[in-house]
Amino acid sequence: MNGRYIAFDVETPNYANDRMSAIGIAVVEDGRIAQEFYSLINPETYFNRFHMDLTGITPELVADQPAFPAIWEKIAPLMDSGLLLAHNAPFDLGVLAKCLRAYGIRWRSSVRYACTCQMSRRLLPGLENHRLGTLCQYLHVELDHHHAGSDSRACGEIFLHCLRAGGAVEPFVRTYDLERVGAAGSGARRP
Repeated sequence: MNGRYIAFDVETPNYANDRMSAIGIAVVEDGRIAQEFYSLINPETYFNRFHMDLTGITPELVADQPAFPAIWEKIAPLMDSGLLLAHNAPFDLGVLAKCLRAYGIRWRSSVRYACTCQMSRRLLPGLENHRLGTLCQYLHVELDHHHAGSDSRACGEIFLHCLRAGGAVEPFVRTYDLERVGAAGSGARRP
């Protein structure tokens, strides 16, 4: 369980998935959730009804919130401080990559990550599915689904359960190409 892992989750205002309306981060270190961050974000774009109903985030709720560049200044050191984790990681990483691009923010060309959905499929094969809600119910992890703070914490807890159950993170580590918005060839092997 050595290492530092950055579990994160994003919410989006519409299907373009190039802006965030919220982000949650849970830092996993020394076998526990050691730090958390959550913020609403003004995406400076339109919201559609589906996403408002799903997340409860509306244009009025984020009108006075900071836009992504101000939030990025706060979270970039956290995002740089360990291996990234997300549940269904290609989605969250894709939103991050597109959001960085939309605002002209240069961070890295690629990042290493692990997906707790993939880990749980391997380590908990008997479940009906490996959605965040299903896993949280099975593992008795509290969840306010589609709240980025709760979802990131749940991702961290699922990761810790996988490690405590004898799983290792190394077989699940991949590389995500932030510039091309997709899995990078060299690290995109399947476990």
